[in-house]
Amino acid sequence: MRALLQRVTSAQVRVDGEVVGRIDPTDRGIPHGLLALIGVTHTDTDTTARAMAEKIWRLRILDDERSAADLSAPILVVSQFTLYADTRKGRRPSWSAAAPGPLAEPLVEAVTETLRQLGATVAGGRFGAHMQVELTNDGPVTIMLEL
Repeated sequence: MRALLQRVTSAQVRVDGEVVGRIDPTDRGIPHGLLALIGVTHTDTDTTARAMAEKIWRLRILDDERSAADLSAPILVVSQFTLYADTRKGRRPSWSAAAPGPLAEPLVEAVTETLRQLGATVAGGRFGAHMQVELTNDGPVTIMLEL
């Protein structure tokens, strides 16, 4: 499983012009939240998803080396199969390392649900939909996690 984390001051995702997920940490008096783009591969399991959620929640990339857990910072989770693009050959990416929807969707949901169980305020995109993601990356801080 891969996650591309971005420290944000705001983020939202739209599907067909409708906002389906939004975080604005400043609404809660917090300077930052996280946008977590999640990619799933064939060997990932519920255990992987839970471990990824823990890592996202506790990673100290917010102000003063604090984590989302420390600040109760909101997290926007968006599925992103393109994190498993293989571009080593030719000019067309291969997506064969990305898990198919029936495997990936419940694991992305497991990341989201585990974050909620840990105490996170979580918003999300819509699995498999064509989405427009808007964000204000702060720093910029962008971190790739891989489990």
